[in-house]
Amino acid sequence: MSPSNQQKQVEKTLVDQTNLLPRARLIIVFGTLAFAFLITYADQNGIAVILPTMARDLNAQDTISWAGTSSFVGNTVFQVLYGRLSDIFGRKVVYLSALILLAVGDILCATAKNGPSLYIFRALAGIAMGGVNSLTMIIVSDIVTLQQRGYYQGLLGGCIGLGNIIGPFVSAAFAETSSWRNFFYLLGPLAAASAVISFFLVPSSMPPRNRKETFSMIDYYGIVTGSIAIVFFLVPISGGGSYFNWTSPMVISMLAISAVAFAAFLFVEWRVSRLPVMPLSMFKTPAVSVILVQNFLFGFAYYAALYYLPIYFQNVLGYSPIGASGLLVPFVAVQMIFSVGSGLYISKSGRYGEVIWSGFLLWTLSVFLFPLTPPYIVFWLANQSGAVSMCFFSRTTDPAIIGIVGAITGAGVGNVFQPCLIALQAHSPKAQRAVVISNRNFLRSLGGAVGLAVSAQVMQSSLRNSLPSHLRSLVSSSYSIPSFNNLPSADIEALLNAYMTGSHNVFLVLAPFMGLCLLGCFLVKDRGLARKEEVKEEKQVSAQTEGSVKKDESVQAGEQSIMQKHDVETLPSKA
Repeated sequence: MSPSNQQKQVEKTLVDQTNLLPRARLIIVFGTLAFAFLITYADQNGIAVILPTMARDLNAQDTISWAGTSSFVGNTVFQVLYGRLSDIFGRKVVYLSALILLAVGDILCATAKNGPSLYIFRALAGIAMGGVNSLTMIIVSDIVTLQQRGYYQGLLGGCIGLGNIIGPFVSAAFAETSSWRNFFYLLGPLAAASAVISFFLVPSSMPPRNRKETFSMIDYYGIVTGSIAIVFFLVPISGGGSYFNWTSPMVISMLAISAVAFAAFLFVEWRVSRLPVMPLSMFKTPAVSVILVQNFLFGFAYYAALYYLPIYFQNVLGYSPIGASGLLVPFVAVQMIFSVGSGLYISKSGRYGEVIWSGFLLWTLSVFLFPLTPPYIVFWLANQSGAVSMCFFSRTTDPAIIGIVGAITGAGVGNVFQPCLIALQAHSPKAQRAVVISNRNFLRSLGGAVGLAVSAQVMQSSLRNSLPSHLRSLVSSSYSIPSFNNLPSADIEALLNAYMTGSHNVFLVLAPFMGLCLLGCFLVKDRGLARKEEVKEEKQVSAQTEGSVKKDESVQAGEQSIMQKHDVETLPSKA
């Protein structure tokens, strides 16, 4: 038997964890899952606006970018594992474990005394956030019908936008009024409370299994080789050129080890593993391959923009952390609205193709291509300011124009994030539902980690090339806010121009990635919300559920009839 056929046979032995819930209970369970999901995005993106504050407090201006990078490394390394682990151990067990780890990681972040300890604790939190994110999407797919999937996944996309609004505002408020540490002191208990509530409310359909059999299904070789490949790739590209010399033996050796480990990982997933964490059979479907590549590319663009827009707002335009958060509101608020709206449309129409097309088109336009569009209304207003997209932001860009560009970007993001997940599920077999979701999230996170690393290199290179030698020590990190105290006006101008050049170059890097995503849409056909076998299975489950309900009602009616008869017989007769 070929390895691929053997893997399919093992997948057939996995427990079907579909657990369709009645509407009332579904709303309660979904609300619980959505709250924890929102916490992770508030956590993940809330630190972007307070990185300069954290850098000063911990005396870590040279290394503070690792606060974001370490979180993404942890998130990325473990993201790929969660889908398969939930197949083996059950959704609920893995989900609760991730929530508990998130609570612990955030409390530890609040107690960090120096940069290295903060980066380790952020990595732990990143590992946990990846689990909560993936398992939330997987569990929601298990508890809703095919027709409801677009709507509820759209609501989760709305939670992403809401978390991206709440996180920066709350963290900035703490940084300006008390301490950035209180942001993590808030999130830790919230994550712990979510774990307790989820323990009682989230359903589990995983029966007891033989422990030896369960652990034998784990893809140990794939986990080890994959983790080595990711870590030894992300660490040098995140620090190369700033913390490490690109030609240093350490960087070269780590990249070489990563390449060898990646080759070993591919071999293990193809020929060795009985239940691979990344089934290579996924990539046999062209649409699945394209969507996964799109997720990597827009992960690169999304997280780079989310981290470096606040840097531009603070270092170039001079806004406070709260002011910078305010400028992000149109971006993430419109993302939330369009995510929910696109989910409703997909559930009602049963189609996702035009949603994804429009999303990538709007996103691409907002990043770079506005100068090529006719100057109508918004575009005309934008042209009057000299800032027609992110690539054309300047030191004098009007906040209203930033809001317009951000809103159009948010509309694109809202039509892409969760609709891409729905399209993936439509092109994948049910047995691979969990692993497809986790691998999709893994590639998006990997794109984000690479995006942050590349953006940091672009910014640092721009600052070094733009500044005179006597000012370079003031901008040791792309996340640090330069001090203008006692500087002559000429030096202040040089610093502002250098950060503007760096921001422009970062935004310019994003444009081709979004262009490739848009071109990829030509290769993805809209095939509806479900595969034929899923529709058939769902009808059978619904029929069984209805039959069970009718049987229960019949039994209850019979019991009531017997009780009424008994009551009549036992009534005292009239004298």
